[in-house]
Amino acid sequence: MQTVDALLIHANLVTCDAPTPKRGAALREVGLIPDGALAIIDGRIAAVGETSHIRAEYAAPTLINADGRAVVPGLVDCHTHLIYGGDRLNDFEMRLAGAHYLDILAAGGGILSTVRATRAADLDSLIASGRARLDTMLRQGTTTLEVKTGYGLDLDTELKLLHAAAALDQTHPIGLLPTFLGAHAVPPELNGDADAYLNYLLSVVLPAVVRWYGESHFARKHIPLSVDVFCENHAFSVEQSRAMLTAAGALGCIVRAHVDQFTALGGLEMAVGLGAASVDHLEATTPAGVAALAKSETAAVLLPGCSYHLGSAYPPARALIDSGAIVALATDHNPGSSPVMSLPFVMGLACRQMKLTPAESLNAVTLNAAYALGVGAQVGSLSAGKLADFVILDSPDWRALPYQIGAAPITEVYKRGARVV
Repeated sequence: MQTVDALLIHANLVTCDAPTPKRGAALREVGLIPDGALAIIDGRIAAVGETSHIRAEYAAPTLINADGRAVVPGLVDCHTHLIYGGDRLNDFEMRLAGAHYLDILAAGGGILSTVRATRAADLDSLIASGRARLDTMLRQGTTTLEVKTGYGLDLDTELKLLHAAAALDQTHPIGLLPTFLGAHAVPPELNGDADAYLNYLLSVVLPAVVRWYGESHFARKHIPLSVDVFCENHAFSVEQSRAMLTAAGALGCIVRAHVDQFTALGGLEMAVGLGAASVDHLEATTPAGVAALAKSETAAVLLPGCSYHLGSAYPPARALIDSGAIVALATDHNPGSSPVMSLPFVMGLACRQMKLTPAESLNAVTLNAAYALGVGAQVGSLSAGKLADFVILDSPDWRALPYQIGAAPITEVYKRGARVV
């Protein structure tokens, strides 16, 4: 009998396991093991199976008895703008009075108001506010999270945001993955000159960010760096976005793109052609875009919290799933268009507003979300060799996760085999 550090026993265990991201009918399979168990050693899963089989082969000084409750993989939030200064309460009230997102942006509000607040905030305050948000997300079952820059739009502030992300990754239970989103908007000092700003990004900021990453603990831990771009009217054109992503890819970064949020400009097809890890938003995606994703290895990251908050159209989720595209879900947490911190709430929105099944929604915030981030070999399912990240519900039925509204039915959260909630 092998001795390990801990055993999780007597769980209605939902593994979400598969060797590749799930597509089509496979998204409706969650891998339920009644009376399931995990053997855990050095923060990783050594074995998965029925409790009787695992207890016959493994002994441990620590037993975690789920007592018949459902256990799911730690949730993976693959698109957030977690770190920023200030709030967007004025935008919220303006929008309720009828102002459109792009109207607010064009008038100097929106993203640019957060840029001003973020530039003015010191590093310690950004870390403190980011930590408070992470604490909330952890209680909602999130154990891995992508964090974008993009509220600096200058070298010093973009690096400040990366330093904050690094500090949080080293001190908070949630594992973070950094994404550079310098091409989020044109900074106010350039008066809408996107070409001039793009030249600054390509010649100064992106090389400095890549150098910073190479000296950071992220690189030492083999946590990848991504580069994103907002391809949209009043932001960056398809060709400008192509230039940004091509340069990032040449420097060894994973590339991804905000596309089709309000307008289908062709950014989706451009990003897929470049082999982007994900294209995100897709509220305005056309049937041609759906077909392109179905034939690709690029994940479609859908953000229903944004549609909910803005009162805008939802992405064509059913068409994407039924066509065979790789579909993931995320909160898009940010102060302007999606002040959402709960992946269970996002799952519930996806089921109610985009007609996903509960199983599709769970796979979309676990295995497929991990794949979208490039860390599917480490997290996203309960399988041997992966990190022992899991969530214990207060129900024997895992479907309570998207069903319950207002408070996630979660009693315990474990990261690398250690209880953190």
